[in-house]
Amino acid sequence: MSTSGTHSGDVFDLRRIRRLVELMNEHGLAEIDLREADVRIRIRKGYELGVGASPTVHLPPAPIERPHAPPAEPPPSDEHLQLIRSVMVGTFFASPNPEAPPFVKVGDRVGPDTIVCIIEAMKVFNEIPAGVSGQIVAVLVQNGDPVEYGQPLFKVDTR
Repeated sequence: MSTSGTHSGDVFDLRRIRRLVELMNEHGLAEIDLREADVRIRIRKGYELGVGASPTVHLPPAPIERPHAPPAEPPPSDEHLQLIRSVMVGTFFASPNPEAPPFVKVGDRVGPDTIVCIIEAMKVFNEIPAGVSGQIVAVLVQNGDPVEYGQPLFKVDTR
């Protein structure tokens, strides 16, 4: 095995991961995604892992503004409406399996910890909590739709 390449040591070396986290904090980054050949390290702040396992390192959310990312939809005109947005790129699933009823539907009341859907990314199924309390007034995507980071998934009336 040659050690002359740029890749040296174990990719999951704890010192290397800690240094990457330090760099993220120093530069106000929400995510680092590094790839070399078939090895990948992704460190992302701001969401929790649901079902399954992932090589992603999860950190507590950082207060970061994303001025370069325009909203996928104009903000709701009613001040009591909030959007539940996708926390990652993946495939939207409304229920835990094809035979099960959806996690939530229009008219359901949710709390911050209520699971509203699953987003599958790289064969990992991530449960997505509402993050807000209120009543679901619209489901903005369909089961099996691909979704982008920040894409609105649900509208919630917080009254």
